[in-house]
Amino acid sequence: MGTTISTAIVILIILVICFFAVRSMVKDKKAGKSIQCGGNCKNCNGCH
Repeated sequence: MGTTISTAIVILIILVICFFAVRSMVKDKKAGKSIQCGGNCKNCNGCH
């Protein structure tokens, strides 16, 4: 039973981390930053 609770906690932590990572990417995309090159246009070779 302890293993099941531990597994559930680890899965929950991974899901929370994934949620915040995706949320950060969506916020960057809405702000006009590119996910591929980080929005550093002076070093970009036309990626967007």
